[in-house]
Amino acid sequence: MNGATPLYSIGELSARTGVPVRTIRFYSDTGLLPPTDRTPAGYRRYDDAALGRLHLIGVLRELDVDLATVRRVLDGAASVAEVAAAHADATALRIRALRLRHSMLRLVARRGPSPEETVLMHRLTRLTADERRRMVTDFVTGLDAGTPQARDAAAVLRTALPDLPDEPSDDQLAAWVELAELIADDDFRARMADAAFPPADETVLPGVAPEQAAELVPFVRDAVADARAAGIDPDGSGADAVVEAVARRFAAVLGRPDGPELRDWMASRFEAGHDPLVERYWRLVWTVNDWQVVPGHLPFQPWMARALSRSVRVSPSRR
Repeated sequence: MNGATPLYSIGELSARTGVPVRTIRFYSDTGLLPPTDRTPAGYRRYDDAALGRLHLIGVLRELDVDLATVRRVLDGAASVAEVAAAHADATALRIRALRLRHSMLRLVARRGPSPEETVLMHRLTRLTADERRRMVTDFVTGLDAGTPQARDAAAVLRTALPDLPDEPSDDQLAAWVELAELIADDDFRARMADAAFPPADETVLPGVAPEQAAELVPFVRDAVADARAAGIDPDGSGADAVVEAVARRFAAVLGRPDGPELRDWMASRFEAGHDPLVERYWRLVWTVNDWQVVPGHLPFQPWMARALSRSVRVSPSRR
């Protein structure tokens, strides 16, 4: 002893660090932990520096640093800080992937899809950000090559493209899967190409002259937006004032008497001018992008059609 540096056997290193004897022997055999000395019988002995080296190897391995990188750190070819930064980034990617997998599993459990649908959902959720953008861009570009109305639709779609974040919530992931299924459907593409978008308000009321629709639709759109902002239910009595104002405007512009016949006809026109699947697309975009739903941007036709139908049901005296 006499002040000499203490030396440890492999068993003593194991007892001090908790690293199995077999693992220490492997590190030593591969040169990661060279012995400080050997006994006359050839047994390996290690000093305090080797003990510290073993501690560092253990920490790096626990952090999932591969042996080749551990060797570079021990040889001075890379710093611990550099390795930690690189592995922090890699770990973040793995965590992101695990979160996505977790959300995917919950989505499958909630929807109960068929095996084929499950495979499709998995493929859609594993697309890269560039692949997702290309999928949406191809959809919009396809509309741009169609009729003037389809090109109008494409122009509106470009103002609000869905962009799934790197770490989506369960709702965002579910919305993206449904959205991707929609834009891949040929029938939906045709419906989107025929959808009416402002400022083409004259197309929102089939059977109404364009100049009359151009006057009526903005009035109804604003009235419904105000009613929604005020929390008015189209199936409740609070909608009566809105219906009265809209019906009066229609009667004046169209030159028809107000009554159940006109209101029935108005409800049918609003229903015909609205595609619920197109509305669903926009709601999914808002969910994917985590945008707040603005009442003035919601389709107004369903609200107005319901309010008009209720007014006819509860006002038999107008017949």
